[in-house]
Formats: sequence, C-alpha cells, structure tokens
Amino acid sequence: MSQDEFRDMLPGHAEFRLPSPAPVQRVNGRRPIPEEPVAQHSAEQPASDTLDLWDERVARGLAFLRRRLAGAYEVDEFGFDPELAESVFHPMLKVLYKDWFRTEVLGMENVPADGSALVVGNHSGTIALDALMLTVAMHDKHPQRRHLRLLGADLVFRMPVMSELARAAGATVACNPDAERLMNNDQLVGVFPEGFKGIGKRFSERYKLQRFGRGGFVSAALRTGTPIIPVAIVGAEEIYPILADLKPLARLLGVPYFPVTPTFPWLGPLGLVPLPSKWMIQFCPPIPTKHLTEFADDPLVVYNLADQVRETIQATLHELLEKRPDPFGP
Repeated sequence: MSQDEFRDMLPGHAEFRLPSPAPVQRVNGRRPIPEEPVAQHSAEQPASDTLDLWDERVARGLAFLRRRLAGAYEVDEFGFDPELAESVFHPMLKVLYKDWFRTEVLGMENVPADGSALVVGNHSGTIALDALMLTVAMHDKHPQRRHLRLLGADLVFRMPVMSELARAAGATVACNPDAERLMNNDQLVGVFPEGFKGIGKRFSERYKLQRFGRGGFVSAALRTGTPIIPVAIVGAEEIYPILADLKPLARLLGVPYFPVTPTFPWLGPLGLVPLPSKWMIQFCPPIPTKHLTEFADDPLVVYNLADQVRETIQATLHELLEKRPDPFGP
C-alpha cells in the first residue's frame, strides 16, 4: 500500500503524512549502533538518599546535644545513663566488637526476655575488654536489646574519670547490696568472679579458670531467687598475651599487676592496641535458684553452686576452642 492510499483511508486527515525516515549516516561503510539513553535519575537517587541519611544523623545529633545541655535525660540511682550508653558508648565499642574481634554470639535464647538474671563469665585479657564486649553482645543480639549491669572492682571506682564513665555505662561496685538491688529491679547483672586473678594471668595459663573467691555472687542470686547464666568468652586471652608481670613496678604504681606483652611496653602507646583475635561468646542454659533461697547463708550450698557454675564455664570454653582452632582466623 502506498503512502497516498494509506492517507485516503483516514477521513478528515487529508494532510496526514508518515514521517520520512532520517537518512542513515554510515561510518566506514557500516551502520552505527545507536547509543542507549542514559537514565539521569539512577545516579542522582543514591546521592539524594545519602544526603537524607546525613541530614537525619545531623538532626539526631543536634537533638541529642540539646537534651544533654538542657538536662532532659534520665539517670538511675546507680548513675546509669541509658541514652549516653546507646548513643555514645555502644557505637564506639561496636567497632571493636564487630570489625576488629569479629565476635560470634551463641545461646542468646538462654537469656530471658524480661526479669532478672545473673550472668557469670570468665575473665581474661589484661584489660577488661571482655566485660565491655559482653555488654555490647547483650544489647546487640538480644531481641529486647537489654542492658547488662556490670559489677566492677573497687579500683575502677577510685579513679576520678573512669568512675563516672563506668557508672554512666551501667556499672556499679561489686558488692552484694548493690547486686541484690539491681536483681530485685529485674535487671541483668554481670559479674566476673575471677577478678584480677583472671585478667592478670599469664598466657601459659590461658583459658584455665582461676578460683571464684567466696561465692558472694551465688549468695546474692540465692537471696533474690535469680537464675544464674554461665557465659564462656573465647578470644580475650590473645589480645594482650602476658609474658611476665613486673610486680615491684605494679606495687609502686598501686595496680594489681604490670603486664609485659609482645607489644607492651616495647611499642609505647601502640602496644595498647589489642591484637585482632576471633571472639566467641556462648550463653549457657540458666541455673535456677528459687528453690534454694532458704540456703543463701549455707556455705556448703553456696560453694557447690559456685563450683557448678565454674565447671560449666570451663567445659564450654573447651567446646568453643574446638570450634575456633585459629585464634586469628576469619
């Protein structure tokens, strides 16, 4: 059909014309491949999203500063500041927890969704980073994002700046009255019964639990009927391997020990950077205590329960070490 015949078939459109094809330009005798149109919004959309994200972060930061300056935040009777912990402490510690130590958490289902519990862990690492990583793991992996209230040594709370930071992060002095008050208020309480004996032991004694002391944590749990959750932490032993302890220097400085590691004090401040070991944290099934509340002052019951917790942690450490054969692996 010709163009004129097609035009006559369209009444009322006498001037209708089919567009003439554009002349094809050939390069070296070949017809060029047409270029596809570039979608302008594809590159602009991510940039817009990034700007919106930064705007939101700046707005949150300004709102946070406004509340802090106005004093519009809550602090409990122990000095715990939940907003500061969630907005400042946890994000900073999470860099170590996630990217440096590559922490893997197991058994979080053993931690109750509400109510109190006493979390008892093994202590190691020269500097008590295991306690801090445990608080991050609890808040990061628990469905209810619960806070772990640590019980710390007296030395921590005798240091001017460290004391305020520790209390703002949720820690308090390791004594039975404070522990019982926290557990009576349905809090998760964390304790490391090995104390300085755990974090100050040499690398040759790694993952061998030290004595648990008098079992004061057990009697506090018994008085409140709080379940005890043993937790095993693998990875902290390798971050600052202690080769020697300069006791005379430690006594001079008034500290429990002065460690000598492969990097400290030889590298100066750089020696304080922890080695990037692979961490694994496992929460064990809770041990109930409600049926033993009347035996809170019985030394034999307290000792046997403390020994049960210790054996559970030690056995779990061996299991985790088998799962993690290379301390610096992925």
